[in-house]
Amino acid sequence: MSRDLPHILHLYSGVTEEGEVRRVGELINAFGPKLRHSVAFAEDGAMLGYKDFGKGIDVDLSPDFPSLEGHPTPGRMTRIAKAMQPFDLVLSYNYGAIDAAMAHTLFKDAFGLPPLIHFEDDLGEESPARPKRARTWYRRIALGKTAGLVVPTERLEELALVEWQQPMGRVKHIPYGIDTKLFAMRPKPEALRLIKRPGEYWIGTQTNFADAADIAAIVRAFAELKDDSWHLVILGEGPGREAIEREVDRLRINDHVHLPGPGRDPDRAFGLFDIFASAADDLPFPFAMAKAMAAGLPVAAPGTKTIRGILSDENAQLLGEPGNASRYAVVMEDLTRSKDLRQSLGQANRAKAMQHYDRDKIIATFRRLMTSAMKREF
Repeated sequence: MSRDLPHILHLYSGVTEEGEVRRVGELINAFGPKLRHSVAFAEDGAMLGYKDFGKGIDVDLSPDFPSLEGHPTPGRMTRIAKAMQPFDLVLSYNYGAIDAAMAHTLFKDAFGLPPLIHFEDDLGEESPARPKRARTWYRRIALGKTAGLVVPTERLEELALVEWQQPMGRVKHIPYGIDTKLFAMRPKPEALRLIKRPGEYWIGTQTNFADAADIAAIVRAFAELKDDSWHLVILGEGPGREAIEREVDRLRINDHVHLPGPGRDPDRAFGLFDIFASAADDLPFPFAMAKAMAAGLPVAAPGTKTIRGILSDENAQLLGEPGNASRYAVVMEDLTRSKDLRQSLGQANRAKAMQHYDRDKIIATFRRLMTSAMKREF
């Protein structure tokens, strides 16, 4: 492996399966052996969740880098800044790695540091509506000399521009990428341990049951449907599954609600659905909903600002207000009654997914951002 290749340092705030780990893993693979990578973690002993790197890719998962945890003392900031010097580009992720951005802003000119691009994917324990004031002020200062601030949603873009007071040219709204080609393929019936019979229609959702209340909202809305030809399929496993099973029992809809687990090929199972239901309204980027869009499905979901911004305009106009359970059931009912409506919304969602969330386009956007920051092609 040539030492002349650009060397990228990734600084992690933690580990999440669907968020930053997935994004970085896909980026590393997409750029292949054209780059070298070192990945440092905020938490001692943390392991990278995405390890399936392609052949010939140089990835160091245990670089000698100062801890990203601790108080932002001058000595600690100096050590972090000096540790960034050998690299060609630094990518920092979320608030857990914000001290690296602060060290970069403080010492970029004095130490001749490489450019730094910061990613904000999730506000963690903060409320999207009311981010913590101290963190807001810290971000305003720490992000002062970044080559870019990448956010995946319009809501985070608004926070970056208004609350964190970042200049428009610095903020880059780049969603997560979806393999839109995969979801355009005809699904295999055996993708689930469940057979879709002739005359049946499926409302599907995907979850890890982390918040059973979200899935319970879908179950209760489904229970109000009058058409017996519709079934609810809940993909996934998790600690909240038993609570959902009890809710299904209480509503006496066991013969129309199915929990087949994650399935052999859960992403391919999306094509078996006729409607996708999403009750989660606090995710920074709802991956499952974006997958459903790529599969050409209409979506029934809470009408939060984030969800409206992700869906097609046509689908977004159908949604009710967040927390309005009765309106959520009405949306589901409207979709089950009209095949034409389902098809038109599905086509609009598919078109938006192709335009905005296609993984190849997202990778190309990142390449342009990174080469511009480094002033070097790869």
